[in-house]
Amino acid sequence: MQRARSEIIYGCMGFGGDWSTAPISKADQLKATTLIETAIEQGVTTFDHADIYTLGKAEEVFGNVLRTQPALRDKIQIQTKCGIRFQSETAPGRYDFSKAWIEASVDGSLKRLQIEQIDTLLLHRPDALVEVDELAETLSGLIDSGKIKHVGVSNMNRFQIALLQSSLPFPITANQLEISLLHADLIKEGLFFNTGESQNGADTLAFCQANRVSIQAWGSLAQGKLTGGTATSEAEMKTAELVQQLAEEYRCSKEAIVIAWLLRHPAQIAPVLGTTNPARLTACMQAADIWLTREHWYQLLITALGKPLP
Repeated sequence: MQRARSEIIYGCMGFGGDWSTAPISKADQLKATTLIETAIEQGVTTFDHADIYTLGKAEEVFGNVLRTQPALRDKIQIQTKCGIRFQSETAPGRYDFSKAWIEASVDGSLKRLQIEQIDTLLLHRPDALVEVDELAETLSGLIDSGKIKHVGVSNMNRFQIALLQSSLPFPITANQLEISLLHADLIKEGLFFNTGESQNGADTLAFCQANRVSIQAWGSLAQGKLTGGTATSEAEMKTAELVQQLAEEYRCSKEAIVIAWLLRHPAQIAPVLGTTNPARLTACMQAADIWLTREHWYQLLITALGKPLP
């Protein structure tokens, strides 16, 4: 079975240079343009942003590309995240889902991206002080005004999603979470329930499946530890060896095996690729043409866990 390439999302966190107030350079702009064009050539249709990425410069360089190539806008979906406030240039200070902050963040993103509507606005991290009814009213107003089309969340569990959804007149469409072969806690939740290692039975993945909330996986390449990076444990080393073996068997890149493992899950997980290397991006996109066998999927999981299933 072949999965659609549009299920793979390109993450733009690496755009715009470093996380400082230094201006965007010509090299930064050229790099972003090359990566956007490569992603589109490979079939990517969704691009992921956040208002904080490189302090807004990631959105700005993307907007510059859209200004020079306006026809691209009708071919792609743009999502961005808000809710994190920075204490300094590099340190998150706090989270903020207040009406004033959300509205200001959306206006800022629209201006930097040089677009009239954000396809999906994700709430970046849960705000402990959120007033749910106020947040729902704010998001509804942004949809009614046409500034955003859909609403999603990021790094939220099933209970936080359910609480917010109880006040919203429209569905939450996505939840972006860290998931990879080396960070499979959300998958482990469903497998280790009713064992000594069970977490709390939340099973956020199953909840999202049941409520048609699409899952997006950030950190999907496991920081490259399985595809050429440095493994830091015996389980990681054995998993990297297995990834290499399967890449040879499926005649694809190692990156494609790591991404295909996510695509094989019935939750239809959409990996978010953050690489800024065009060749590696192309290597990752081979995953759309791979359908791992059930045996290989479980073999990868068990090897990464470093122990058998219960």
